[in-house]
Amino acid sequence: MGVYFDGVWAEYVSVLWFALSELPESVSFEHGAIACDAVSIPYAALVDRAGIRPGERVGLWGIGGLGTHAVQIARLAGASFVVAVDPLPGARDRARALGADLALDPADDVPNAVREAAGGGLDLAVDLIGKTAAIRQATMCMVRGGRVVVVGQSWEPADPGPILVLSFLGIGLLGHLGYRKEHLEQVLSLMASGRLDVSGSISGTYPLERASEAVERLKTKEGDPVRLLLTPAS
Repeated sequence: MGVYFDGVWAEYVSVLWFALSELPESVSFEHGAIACDAVSIPYAALVDRAGIRPGERVGLWGIGGLGTHAVQIARLAGASFVVAVDPLPGARDRARALGADLALDPADDVPNAVREAAGGGLDLAVDLIGKTAAIRQATMCMVRGGRVVVVGQSWEPADPGPILVLSFLGIGLLGHLGYRKEHLEQVLSLMASGRLDVSGSISGTYPLERASEAVERLKTKEGDPVRLLLTPAS
């Protein structure tokens, strides 16, 4: 919706029946709304595309709408170490509060800090913002056989750095887009059981006619928002 057919920022939208998932009674409409994007995408990237395994050391670049939940999902999946990388102090504080072991500014010496804290490097890194610099920095943090998964979308070139590093360490570079219905239903089950708490992820609610204000707030990062909801007219 909003890509292949209209539906974004509308009061009503028609959806094919097989694309719908039932909202559990214990999950609010607001939480269900963000589950369809901000939670299910990092869930699919970590659990399915990356195939995260218990005990792995995980790095997350970009702790915004996707990265905030990626921290929680990595913990749920059994990561033994989670590092969050983001230039915003508020985002780093949020990552620590959600269970990250380490939160760094990308301007820091991230590879050395990660290797020291993680005991050698990362098994898995996820770029959640679509930045060449993030992919390169993540690659330099990996152990032999590690995987770098690119979730963020942009037109920047996907340059992971020296080819010798990729080949010598056997690092995999994987692309990822979206999620499947089964991922959404698994996320809703985790939310309904209380295993996954997204109550702190909604940073504000706007009526539909003020959509432009919400977009501007996301652009300027005013108040460090995670997700903003638009509500149709009653």
